[in-house]
Amino acid sequence: MSVLKRYRPIIYTVLNWVVLTLSLALIVYVSVIAFRGVEFMRDRNYMTFQLWVCVIFIVDFFIELYLADHKWRYVRRRIVFLLLSVPYLSIADVLNLSFTPEALYFARFIPLARGALALSIVVGYVSANRLTNIFASYVVVLIAIVYFGSLIFFEREYGVNPEVHSYLSALWWACSDATTTGCTIYPVTAAGKIVSAVLAVMGMMMFPLFTVVITSAVRSRLNRTSTG
Repeated sequence: MSVLKRYRPIIYTVLNWVVLTLSLALIVYVSVIAFRGVEFMRDRNYMTFQLWVCVIFIVDFFIELYLADHKWRYVRRRIVFLLLSVPYLSIADVLNLSFTPEALYFARFIPLARGALALSIVVGYVSANRLTNIFASYVVVLIAIVYFGSLIFFEREYGVNPEVHSYLSALWWACSDATTTGCTIYPVTAAGKIVSAVLAVMGMMMFPLFTVVITSAVRSRLNRTSTG
């Protein structure tokens, strides 16, 4: 057994926390840029930071692949993680590839999606049992989707949509759209309409899952009570 595999649990823990820390740092960085109205492709510090974050994400993938007992199973389950770790913005910048502003804008959030998945996994690891693990992971993913959606909506709609007066307006809209309860704010930009559709679809997918998890938890507790 190699030294790496001998210390596999410790390595997994370290990698998870490194990825989690970088993911949170990337989320904070993108948020600051969005609120300041800075053009991210012109911010060389951001471009350099997100490049190295993506590189570390890729290194994490291949280290875990090496440590995995069933490598093809690991690839099948985590190939999305690798695709989300590719620094598409840096590649487009170096090769001078021409894309629409909307495509470049959404490409910025790809590493954030990888970070959100990493966050859900780490939260799941520290949960008490499998049911709590699933529920906590779903909650983290939903919160991440709503936050990213509100951030995109605010940056694209603020100053264009008269109904979006501040970030709180965008956050209220995102929560209402995800829960499909409806809102008096309607998107007017192409990016806002895309986010609106994505949030509505994700909300319709996620909330029934919460119902299943909560029902299973209540049923399990009732069974333990009746048998106890």
